[in-house]
Amino acid sequence: MPEKLRVVHMMAGAKVGGAEAFFMRLVGALAERGLMQHVITRDYPDVMAFFDDKGVPVTKAAFRGVLDLKTRLCIKETLAHFKPHIVMTWMSRATQFCPKGDYTVAARLGGYYDLKYYQKADYLIGNTQDLQDYFQAQGWPSDHTAYLPNFVSEPDQSPAADRRYYDTPKDVPLFLTFGRLHTHKAFDVLIRAMAKVPDAYLWIGGEGPEESALRTLVAELGLTQRVRFLGWQKETSPFYKACDVYVCPSRIEPLGNVILEAWIHEKPVVAAESAGPLGLITPGQNGLLVPLEDHAALSQALSEMLTLPEQTKAIAHSGRQTYDARFSQDAVVAQYLAFFERVKGTKRSEGR
Repeated sequence: MPEKLRVVHMMAGAKVGGAEAFFMRLVGALAERGLMQHVITRDYPDVMAFFDDKGVPVTKAAFRGVLDLKTRLCIKETLAHFKPHIVMTWMSRATQFCPKGDYTVAARLGGYYDLKYYQKADYLIGNTQDLQDYFQAQGWPSDHTAYLPNFVSEPDQSPAADRRYYDTPKDVPLFLTFGRLHTHKAFDVLIRAMAKVPDAYLWIGGEGPEESALRTLVAELGLTQRVRFLGWQKETSPFYKACDVYVCPSRIEPLGNVILEAWIHEKPVVAAESAGPLGLITPGQNGLLVPLEDHAALSQALSEMLTLPEQTKAIAHSGRQTYDARFSQDAVVAQYLAFFERVKGTKRSEGR
């Protein structure tokens, strides 16, 4: 009888974030498929409670600086006890803390990071095809890279967010966008586009260093009555349910989990042509794409979504079909399990 596959996940991330959320979703989904797993991560109560509910054992580690000998020791002891076939590292710090062993190390990246921090890895996993291409362009051996996409949570049973609570009329067109309020997300471009889409409202969910500047821009353009700042929202499904169109205007967006979230809620998507949306959207089929930094083109695309309802409905339906075919939990988990079976017992040759 073949030995049962064992995987350790090392996560040195923050309390919340896109990578952290997917890490929990993936480990939970793999647990449901019966995979033997052990997690090494920071001691966040919500994270501990999640893995306890899933029946996944956890070792708590601080993942401080290079002199954090306590973390190094507890990692070494955990790996020696669990005897994994594969160690999957999340974030560069986790990869750097990973000791040498007779297991395969697979580092999962969600951005275009400097690969010098991942030299302990045998394999690099990118969550977009463009990231896998980047690894190879940087000299990583192609047969030691993989493209494994993300999946997002199915819509919960919560009702749509009450528009009245956010001072938004129930019968007006409503655009939604989520993300850290940072220049990378190009919310300034979206706000400028809103000036040319009369009567429509915009909800912006998130926090970040650009909030004050964005609020100032809203006031300067006379949009105070039509733009709402939602703050950070732990549960986003009610807001997707409440909107008419999802917008991703980002200047830099390696993946675009928000597009997957919009698709799973069967909402039409308009996005700027950053790397992530370019790899996801077939223009006119499952979304609309506009050039980066082009608020005029963005306003035109938003208006098109509102004035061509049959096309918009078809785009939303196609987006859901794309998600089900390529990014559903079952599809992605199957890809991860196949990857683990393929790479277990293999190492990257020194000097490659």
